[in-house]
Amino acid sequence: MLRSAAYDVVVVGAGHAGCEAARACARLGLRTAMVTMNADLIAQMSCNPAVGGIAKGHLVREIDALGGVMGEVTDAVGIQFRLLNTSRGPAVWSPRAQCDKKQYRLRMREVLEGEANLRILQAEVAEVLFDDSARRRVRGVLLRDGRSLDAGAVVITTGTFLNGLAHVGESKYSCGRNGEAPSNFLGDQVRGLGLAWTRLKTGTPPRLDGRTIDWSRFEAQEGDRVPTPFSFLTERIEREQIKCYIAYTTERTHQVLRESISRSPLYSGQIEGIGPRYCPSIEDKVVKFPDKTRHQIFLEPEGVDTNEVYVNGLSTSMPVDVQLAMLASVPGLDEAEMLRPGYAIEYDAVDPRELDARLSVKKFEGLFLAGQINGTSGYEEAACQGLIAGLNAACWLKGEEPVIVGRTEGYTGILIDDLINKGADEPYRMFTSRAEFRLHLRIDNADERLTPLGRRVGLVSDDRWQRFGRKQEQKGRLKALLEGRRFDASIESGLEAAAGDRPLLWDWLRRPEAKIGMLRAWLHGEWEERPFEDVLIAVETEAKYSGYIVQQMRQMERLRDSQGRRIPEDFVYSAIPGLSTEVRQKLERVRPVTLGQAGRIPGVTPAAIAVLDVYLSLPAARA
Repeated sequence: MLRSAAYDVVVVGAGHAGCEAARACARLGLRTAMVTMNADLIAQMSCNPAVGGIAKGHLVREIDALGGVMGEVTDAVGIQFRLLNTSRGPAVWSPRAQCDKKQYRLRMREVLEGEANLRILQAEVAEVLFDDSARRRVRGVLLRDGRSLDAGAVVITTGTFLNGLAHVGESKYSCGRNGEAPSNFLGDQVRGLGLAWTRLKTGTPPRLDGRTIDWSRFEAQEGDRVPTPFSFLTERIEREQIKCYIAYTTERTHQVLRESISRSPLYSGQIEGIGPRYCPSIEDKVVKFPDKTRHQIFLEPEGVDTNEVYVNGLSTSMPVDVQLAMLASVPGLDEAEMLRPGYAIEYDAVDPRELDARLSVKKFEGLFLAGQINGTSGYEEAACQGLIAGLNAACWLKGEEPVIVGRTEGYTGILIDDLINKGADEPYRMFTSRAEFRLHLRIDNADERLTPLGRRVGLVSDDRWQRFGRKQEQKGRLKALLEGRRFDASIESGLEAAAGDRPLLWDWLRRPEAKIGMLRAWLHGEWEERPFEDVLIAVETEAKYSGYIVQQMRQMERLRDSQGRRIPEDFVYSAIPGLSTEVRQKLERVRPVTLGQAGRIPGVTPAAIAVLDVYLSLPAARA
């Protein structure tokens, strides 16, 4: 019998959840093993090599604020940065970065291999081992090669590998990702643990050879002139950025898909798993939106030293010949060579209602789950779960208080609270609309919300903590300066004339046309050191929205007290303009008795509950 190796924690899987979990445990001083079936594919970006986006950028900022690593690696290997939603308010601004696919996994592996307490093992985990007496407490894992690893806690982050099954047209084959072996032994054991589970689906588009694309036929999409970093440790990003390109499907594209829809595994019944509603395949979009004459797609390079191009918006599991015809129907792609076809993949996921807020399985001690195994989609959703699961595995072993992020503290808390209370009958994706208090949960203040928590558990380094302290000190000084200074001759004359009544700078900054950048030259003269750029952004945001923020803080307290508020039996939901049709239909069907019950209905967003709370406070509703 092979000799066992002893660790404190074993992390199963080395995707985005596994990387955050393993690094967190190792950083907290625990002997940690991260087991992956292919050490060359650590942190592999199996779909689009991009990080962030609407609400997802918030998650990455929160991961960074807690001391996680995704933001730092993205800043190091990003090849195009864009701040999204800038036409709207700062609460929904979200950074997004196209990354160099190869460099991302190489940099992440470099970070992980720099952790003294972490060992990376290439092997397949065949079974989680439990205490022989009651099979209630984890004691390690058994590898397929016969070795066993003793451990006090196990974090499973297997992504799409549990009983994975890929589909390309009528063809289907077992895999974890396209071309990689699935995890069937562990998948079968998880099915037999007595946990509720389901089958979910995700997919990818074809990849093209960029040398065969006629780029002149498409609209170039530039990155931001001044990129917004993900990490609070990154002061600026100065390297040259690549271009992405915008394209559109055509009537011919839609005709090709409609004529072959019977060959789609999605519509033939071959695929049983439920896919993500908000990231449908192109064939699904053509069927469900027959009135649309075109759909937008993006051509996104996968790196600076590769010709491979990701066709964002063209996810499909159609047969290869249909995919080729579909591509040829897009002007500029008519001569493009397909390097890899798109495919769909089904996999096992555990009902996240089997977990508590620590992401620990309720029925077993020491077993934690994170990532797509919990029914989520996306690198960012996986990474924040991995971080929380890893931190809580460490805290549990140390006998310390768990790390729980509340709904009012971060999108991370919203994601976990939604999962463990509502479950996931489709792959869960984060949206800003899931948050009750978006003005409070901004990207600029993620460190204020979560860095003290990361410091308490020991994950935030001295360097990060000192920078956080400097930022808070600068922010306090700047606010005091603006609140105590009126326009005078030392400030630019144009601003003084525009001010007219010589207001306090803080009051002037609250005006829509006012920008703190207009004071930049004056501020540099007032300060010995240049203020951090994120300090300027945070202070301007707080000035402009100060009244709303104060009001929202009151609402946060009020909503906590209103969860037991009763809803009249004859309440007319159609009279509330702030509710979407989907939410209104769900409320009318269930007829919840209280706000708390309404909030637990799948698909009823926290933002909808906040609107409902306001209407229930009106005299007509109370009558």
